Amino acid sequence: MTPAVCCCSKTRSGEKYTDPFNLGWRDLKGLYEDIRKELFISTTELKEMCEYYFDGKGKAFRPIIVVLMARACNIHHNNSRNVQASQRAIALIAEMIHTASLVHDDVIDDASSRRGKHTVNKIWGEKKAVLAGDLILSAASIALARIGNTAVVSILTQVIEDLVRGEFLQLGSKENENERFAHYLEKTFKKTASLIANSCKAVSVLGCPDPVVHEIAYQYGKNVGLAFQLIDDVLDFTSCSDRMGKPTSADLKLGLATGPVLFACQQFPEMNAMIMRRFSSPGDVDRARQYVLQSDGVQQTTYLAQRYCREAVREISKLRPSPERDALIQLSEIVLTRDK
Repeated sequence: MTPAVCCCSKTRSGEKYTDPFNLGWRDLKGLYEDIRKELFISTTELKEMCEYYFDGKGKAFRPIIVVLMARACNIHHNNSRNVQASQRAIALIAEMIHTASLVHDDVIDDASSRRGKHTVNKIWGEKKAVLAGDLILSAASIALARIGNTAVVSILTQVIEDLVRGEFLQLGSKENENERFAHYLEKTFKKTASLIANSCKAVSVLGCPDPVVHEIAYQYGKNVGLAFQLIDDVLDFTSCSDRMGKPTSADLKLGLATGPVLFACQQFPEMNAMIMRRFSSPGDVDRARQYVLQSDGVQQTTYLAQRYCREAVREISKLRPSPERDALIQLSEIVLTRDK
């Protein structure tokens, strides 16, 4: 993978700065224990299924962004460093919605591994996995309702709609090359970026009355979310299975044409037929992978991710300087340079 150019060389706040994950975790102590409390389930098997991914081994990337955004917006508005209980609740809800979507995605994709271990559907079967995902989502909805802010409920309900619409988009494809890329980016927004964008917007609404700040938070989350997924799509071609915690070339095997494939198709038009048949003929997956690696598809996708990260930095830099704002700037660089 082409080394990502740092897009984050902006002026810092001048205050003592620490690692963004350490900074975010100050407000997330007991994150997974608190989520498990929200999943109060008396049935042993269902409890085990619902708590399966809340084992503390995930990156907690979304909750970290949410609490850092909460602090950055609070400081911008009234110089308050405290994260409100309702804002912290959004971090938990975001992680619960994300995890429910993973459980459902694994059923749709018939996936057998995630985060280096068997999936819920692999262990307990598809029917029970669907119900577990539904239960996690319902627990998130109850926690959201408890916040008691109708604007925030509306914002995060949009995420759930986007996740479903994004999955439907992924099931289809376009014949026209230009339409195909727009289709891919729309799917990427709905399946990945919407959750980050709207969670950031939700905490900004709870902490600051200014619609301009709400839009800054939303645009930061949207652009970081798009970049995050683009790099994920790159890693499917450049990283090994052990490091990713799931099989690589997984998207091709699912019949999905991601950024590296779509860019490679511009250099190797013979890939069009493979894309339209969703890499279903014998040898398609291996041939498509070789075309991608011979092309500049990986580099082009990485460059596009860099552009989104630069836009995220431009947006968040509009907020008053603070360590939390700087941490969000650095997180956009981490998105580009991660290897799993």
